[in-house]
Amino acid sequence: MSKEKTSFVYVTYIRSTPEKVFEAITRPEIASRYWGHENVSDWKPGSRWEHVRANDERTVELVGEVIETSPPSRLVISWANASQASEPRAHSRVTFEIVEYETMVRLTVSHDELEAGSGMANGISKGWPVVLSSLKSYLETGTPIDVFAKPKIEG
Repeated sequence: MSKEKTSFVYVTYIRSTPEKVFEAITRPEIASRYWGHENVSDWKPGSRWEHVRANDERTVELVGEVIETSPPSRLVISWANASQASEPRAHSRVTFEIVEYETMVRLTVSHDELEAGSGMANGISKGWPVVLSSLKSYLETGTPIDVFAKPKIEG
């Protein structure tokens, strides 16, 4: 019996160019600034990609495969916890679509093929909004937000 699948779609508008947005996603030294992780790959279809924590331990937290790449407008990757890399059903898919709008870019991130109610679905529903907010802030102002910030507790 297969598990129910779910998906999430996030859209943001960024005062930037398609090239800069694509580079921010795919160049490790840029991603580490706003994401706290590096996305490491040669970005060719069929190649492996790794999401590496940008700290002294350099932990590989997520892995996947490059499914499709069409710089600077589209990137599709598979996505799984490193510990579940060998389990095909644990892989979900992320599609980055970058469309130029006059002096800005519309970035649409679609994360689908997720197991409904899973830890991954829960994690990305909280993670993508803060990562994309940090990307937008970084590209527009040069300063990211703290993607690891925790809510302040009242009282």
